[in-house]
Amino acid sequence: MHPTDIIIRPLVTEKSTHLQNTRNTYAFEVSPDADKGQIRQAVEQLYSVKVVEVRTMVRKGKPRRSRHGVSRTSDFKRAIVQLHEDSKIELF
Repeated sequence: MHPTDIIIRPLVTEKSTHLQNTRNTYAFEVSPDADKGQIRQAVEQLYSVKVVEVRTMVRKGKPRRSRHGVSRTSDFKRAIVQLHEDSKIELF
């Protein structure tokens, strides 16, 4: 897989911003098929940084109501990537 197929987008939330500032840790939405090794390589190639640790989780979709009944949003995989203390990603 190409690195841009693995890393879908960075996740910017209050919690992820706090982790960026305190622990040099970043959150990304990633492909559900990607494993930790592929995520590590993709982040290192795309952002030219050194990755120390990768943690992953699958967030289940939420139920949504419409006039046609109840449906669900899609599940997605989230990766929490901790960088070496000398590395930094400028998202903005």
